[in-house]
Order: sequence, then structure tokens, then C-alpha cells
Amino acid sequence: MIELLPLLVSAFVLGLLGGGHCLGMCGGLMGALTMAIPPAQRGRRLRLLIAYNLGRILSYACAGILIGLAGWAIASGPAATAMRVIAALLLIAMGLYLAGWWSGLTRIEALGRGLWRHIQPAASRLMPVSSVPRALLLGALWGWLPCGLVYSTLLWSASQGDAWQSGLLMLAFGLGTWPVLLATGLAAERLTALLRKRQVRLAGGVLVILFGLWTLPGPHQQWLMGHGSAAASHQGH
Repeated sequence: MIELLPLLVSAFVLGLLGGGHCLGMCGGLMGALTMAIPPAQRGRRLRLLIAYNLGRILSYACAGILIGLAGWAIASGPAATAMRVIAALLLIAMGLYLAGWWSGLTRIEALGRGLWRHIQPAASRLMPVSSVPRALLLGALWGWLPCGLVYSTLLWSASQGDAWQSGLLMLAFGLGTWPVLLATGLAAERLTALLRKRQVRLAGGVLVILFGLWTLPGPHQQWLMGHGSAAASHQGH
């Protein structure tokens, strides 16, 4: 679990600081969802927005488990090291995206457009949202909206070679996106302005890049493991 913690932090930071991209993809929906709530339901706006985001986050976690099964099948073979390298490179690429140095990850959004064409009509029929179950279902469907950042995180989570770890990473990623989208739905501009600041995005991007470099197989990991074991042995004496 200790080894998983840096990965969970990376996933959360990706979601939190990737909120600018999420606003472009889902911000319009959040505004439409808020405006579409019938006048009689305005007092339940927060509850409906939470239900929508919960459905979206759960869809990320389910996708993580499903793709993690495929990753487990590959990682069980001789390709395990290659998958670890892919995981590290994806982390570095996502760090570069967060810092604003490279946005090539958005090109993979085309992968999910065919699937979304079949899902979008069902999502549209749920508007306007008038109940918590309806908001929950709409969020679960909208979680499959083509998004380069989500797809990249999915591929990275699958490279861990464990379905449950993949699901947990996607859950952490989804929780990271929650503050920005929820604040957008509630017209809370201070939080979104803070997360869009250049210094904050640079710090988050560099942090994720460092996690990616740490994930790369190599002598540095052996040194870290040996250093940690030596420290534990010293404390034991």
C-alpha cells in the first residue's frame, strides 16, 4: 500500500490540475445541468450536482477495473517491464501536459468518439435533471465522454498490471476532478482561478514528472530500495 501511495497522489494531482481541461469538456454540461434544474428543485442543486459527479467518478473507477484486467493479463507475462516503462512515460507526458509544455495527449480523444455517438442520445434524454437517481445516471454516462486526459490516465492505470489498483487510481483521479467541476456548477470562481494559476500548474506538472521518473525501471530504484532497507535495518538495531 505504501508503494501505491505516490501513484494515488499522482492520480489525484492529475485530476485536480487537469481541471482546466475538464472544464472545457464538462464545464458546459455542468452549467447546463445547473440551469436545467427546474425552479422547484433549485434548493436541491448541490445534491444533484454531487450525484452527477459521483456517477461520473464511479464510471472512471469501473473503466479502470475493466482496462486493468487487460493490463493484468499483459503484466503477467514477459511484458511486465515494458508496461512499467509505458506507465512512467505516460506519467511524464501527463506532467508535461499539466505544466503546459506539451498537449499531445489530447489527440487520443478520437479513440472514444465512436462509442460516445451511441451513448450521447441516452445522456441527452436524461435532461432536464429532476431527481438524484437521474443525476447519478447522467454522470455515469457522461464519464465516457472522449477525453485525452482520462484516456491517458486509463492507459497509465492499466499499466500497473492489477485491476483493483487500476480502479483505485481512476477513483483517485476522479476525486481530483471533483472540486473544479463541483465549484463550476456552484459558480465558485475562486477555486478554479487558483487551480488555473501558472505556478500551481507548473508545480503539479513537475511533481507528476518526478513520479514518472521514479517509476522508470533503473539503478535509481535499486538505490532507493537499498537505502530504504538499510535505514530500516539501522532503526531496528
